[in-house]
Amino acid sequence: MSVSAEIGETILLVDDEEPVRKTFREWLEGSGFPCRILTAADAEAALVLANHNTIDLAILDWNLGVGNDGLHLLEDLYLFNADVVAILVTGFAHQATPLDAMRMGVRDYLDKNQQLDRTTFLNAVNKQLERIRPLKRERRLQRSLNAFRAAVEKVLPLVRSTQALSDPVPLPHAIGSLFRFLMRITNASEGALLIRKYDPNRQPQETYRAYDAEGQVIQTDLVPFSRSVAGTVVSLQEAYLLKRLDQAEPGVDLQSFERGKRSVLAVPIAVASGIHVVLELFDKLPGTQDSFSEEDRRLAAAAAEIGADLLRQSIAKDEVHDMLIEAPLWRPVRVCRSLFRADQDRLRKSLCRPA
Repeated sequence: MSVSAEIGETILLVDDEEPVRKTFREWLEGSGFPCRILTAADAEAALVLANHNTIDLAILDWNLGVGNDGLHLLEDLYLFNADVVAILVTGFAHQATPLDAMRMGVRDYLDKNQQLDRTTFLNAVNKQLERIRPLKRERRLQRSLNAFRAAVEKVLPLVRSTQALSDPVPLPHAIGSLFRFLMRITNASEGALLIRKYDPNRQPQETYRAYDAEGQVIQTDLVPFSRSVAGTVVSLQEAYLLKRLDQAEPGVDLQSFERGKRSVLAVPIAVASGIHVVLELFDKLPGTQDSFSEEDRRLAAAAAEIGADLLRQSIAKDEVHDMLIEAPLWRPVRVCRSLFRADQDRLRKSLCRPA
């Protein structure tokens, strides 16, 4: 379909009487509903429009003339969008059984034989739009998550194959992939990922890094984790939405890359014991919503859960690499000296053994 879901719902008016179409269109245009309005005089024209637009709500005349009726047209519209719902405008409501009409997507009737005015009409339309919108959001969310899950499933075999070859998994690629997906579906303008590792048996006991949306390390001094937004999110153990960063809770210090931002959507990601990962999204892009919504919060939380396995693989490999790089030099030297001395002892004994 060529029309984006971002512009709101699409309403299709179908009536063979031009004055009726004109009146209904004027009522809708004056209502302030954030919708696209399409009109057609017959079933053929309506199906042409449905072929190029995703119709969310169809307002159909029962009797379209030339042997056509609104219910038959609705059956055909269903082939283009199985989620389409309809309001039937008719003076013959008694001719359709409620069960058949409901099964085919009719959610309301407007009876021409009764008082049909602007208020009645717009109330009926608004009622259906309020039902359609949350269902559309849920379907859009599910499609996005399915697409992201499919992308992760394609990447994970590559991650596992690199593990089998003992190659470090590229953490920047994992972080960048996760951010590209989340920034696209939430319209966030920037992002950062904070990773904090704590191990009392290592020195230093805490390592703490921040990465940008491309997966590159942010070279800056970080505020103590316990006083950071990320630390707050970890303590809450759920996605955290702060619409005004300048109104952060007392005792919370902002990182340098958080200062100057208006809002933040932060999500904890469960990776492993002793490792805290928090993903932060900043500020909506210009021309979109003013701040993140509850839908964005739920979407980010669900996507982070799916992406956790990808990050888990990458961080685990990165941690092993760090351990090898940071291992004290004297340990392998001491091992080599011990082996050399053992070989010397065996050689001496063999030389001193009687012939």
